[in-house]
Amino acid sequence: MLSRTAAELYWLSRYLERAENTARMLDVAWNMSLIPFSVTARDELSTPLAISGAKELYMERYGTLQVHNVLHFLTLDRDNPGSIFNSLRMARENAHAVRGKITSEMWESINTTWIELQEMSRAGLLSIGVSAFFDWVKQRSHLFRGAAYGTIMRNDAFRFLRIGTFIERADNTARILGGREQVDGSPGNTAVEFYRWNALLRSVGAFEAYREIYSDALQFENIVELLILRGEVPRSLRSCVEMLCELLPAIEGNAGLNAKRQVTVLFARLQYGDMRHIMDVGVNDYLDDFLRRINDLANTLGQEYLEVV
Repeated sequence: MLSRTAAELYWLSRYLERAENTARMLDVAWNMSLIPFSVTARDELSTPLAISGAKELYMERYGTLQVHNVLHFLTLDRDNPGSIFNSLRMARENAHAVRGKITSEMWESINTTWIELQEMSRAGLLSIGVSAFFDWVKQRSHLFRGAAYGTIMRNDAFRFLRIGTFIERADNTARILGGREQVDGSPGNTAVEFYRWNALLRSVGAFEAYREIYSDALQFENIVELLILRGEVPRSLRSCVEMLCELLPAIEGNAGLNAKRQVTVLFARLQYGDMRHIMDVGVNDYLDDFLRRINDLANTLGQEYLEVV
């Protein structure tokens, strides 16, 4: 497969996953901001800015944290490179570039998403409904993923699509867990702390999994274990890296040996990791190290597979 084609498939899935992840973060932050405790809307909606690394750009443009400005900036703002609008636009552009490598169902899904998004952008977020917009983004991501999984051949095109998804997903889970841990600290007994950690689990689709695996109330160490070490949770770090460990060796040819070594080492750290080590190191330090390693892996993938020689 040509490096350019592999790169476009890889970034197609990364941008689509990024849009869904942003919608998930904003959805729970928006709902949290409406709870009549000591939590303020500004406090909750500043968290996605920090997690996405866009707070500095936002403050340069707006100066102060205001709910509707934050929502617009992260959803439909055409001048914010990390907005949902631009993530879906880039996903569609990459899909168009590899139209011959994806199925008609996949193309129709992403193209319809783009057409509907432009109509929503003209109407404005408040006209659509904040929660309705976030649900729509998640549904469109699920539809494309389902079309891809159900119709595309299991070849390198499929593998690069999946690799992009899991690189982006792992990065997002680590950022959400690290960002929330810095903001909130360990869960205590207050209602606000309970709802905040409840929101974290819902933002990565893991609330039901937590309730099934752990019978007790929300506890900090259990949440960390769930989102880092539990392989049965789809958005956990271990689950994402395990999938990368399966996909990378299956790519045809002898290229990518460094990337395959890196992902194997990273998976071993998670497969044989334990909570005692994570707590001794410190959750944030552990997550910072993981983010460094997953981004090093992404850079190696770029050098070995995605750059045009």
